[in-house]
Amino acid sequence: MDINHIHHLFLKSNGISIDTRKISENSIFVAIKGERFDANTFAKEALDKGALCVVIDDASFYIDERTILVNNSLVALQQLASFHRDYLNIPIVALTGSNGKTTTKELIQVVLSKKFKTKATVGNLNNHIGVPLTLLSFDSETEIGIVEMGANHKKEIEFLCQLAKPNFGYITNFGKAHLEGFGGVEGVIQGKSEMYQYLLSSDGLAFVNLEDIIQVEKSKTLKIYSFGVNKENADVSIGTVRANPFVEVSCQGVCISSHLIGLYNANNLNAALTIGKYFKVDDLAIKEALEVYVPENNRSQLMTKGTNEIILDAYNANPSSMAVAIQNFVQLEKQNKVMILGDMFELGDESLEEHKAIVELDLIGDVIDCYFVGEAFYENRNDKPNFKFYKTFSDFENYLKEASISKSMILIKGSRGMALERTLDFL
Repeated sequence: MDINHIHHLFLKSNGISIDTRKISENSIFVAIKGERFDANTFAKEALDKGALCVVIDDASFYIDERTILVNNSLVALQQLASFHRDYLNIPIVALTGSNGKTTTKELIQVVLSKKFKTKATVGNLNNHIGVPLTLLSFDSETEIGIVEMGANHKKEIEFLCQLAKPNFGYITNFGKAHLEGFGGVEGVIQGKSEMYQYLLSSDGLAFVNLEDIIQVEKSKTLKIYSFGVNKENADVSIGTVRANPFVEVSCQGVCISSHLIGLYNANNLNAALTIGKYFKVDDLAIKEALEVYVPENNRSQLMTKGTNEIILDAYNANPSSMAVAIQNFVQLEKQNKVMILGDMFELGDESLEEHKAIVELDLIGDVIDCYFVGEAFYENRNDKPNFKFYKTFSDFENYLKEASISKSMILIKGSRGMALERTLDFL
């Protein structure tokens, strides 16, 4: 395989496609095998739809000189992305963490785009396929690239860093996410810290939240640019932070009123603000960027449905994000508060224990009505009068068809697989 040759073709193309349903004319189709399909079988279709060439790893699907045969199409995609990253040689900011990656990535982009031509990971395409596609979306006009990195097991962040070669890195937090793959919380810390290890080996710089003792400890040997609330030793000292329900932060006399819900989003804002300051984006431009940003895709959205105000946070959930969401919700100055909480996935052997911990959180008290949906929560049911448990969403749906929740502030949170946004149809 000649990466130089493929890259030369790539520069003449309209980009990379791995899905013939979305292919554009003059693009390069890379046939990546999936669990349920072999994309080599779509090579001819890609050419018929106007692809410049196709990259395949099964010789039986060779068509003509427009076919590039490689040993492994996925590896070829990753090598091409790494080659292209070196070719462009632009500053890259990478971020990972258990919670808040995508929101923080989007905040960083809106801030940096006030001064630079930026490109960033689209959505949450942050894995071994998404990161290469992100790198290949950068072009000669891109001045700073922003790469989100996700992981559900050790060595994954290490691998993604070797592909993207970030100059700057930020870890949002170390939480109880993907415990099954990482083998526990300590495994999560080790896995996410692989970004710090890469930055150390490459003389890169880490952005560090001084309020996170794990970040502080793990970044001791690194070059850092730090932030913290009322931390005099921070490079960027954040002043007030509050949320009722929208987050407001202040820094050096500038107050930022965001469209983000929950105190747990404060650090996401603070990180983007800090990175903007490092890259010398004007303070008022940072303020404008952060105040205009509105989250999408079921991520902490505030909406009204009938007589109810709803915080919809149904994109994802793990024990850490669930706990802080509840903590924030409890402190809101609202009457008639209701929580609808769905099961948290990918917790392995710790699943029942972690769901039990949520059910037994003292801060919930006996005032807030709580509806727990899913098998893991159902296994931890109790007889508290303000708690109701439903084994399946269908069971909960049947309840909602008969009951009525009105004139309430409602938090809806659960793992993506629970699809709790369906609850909106019955409110």
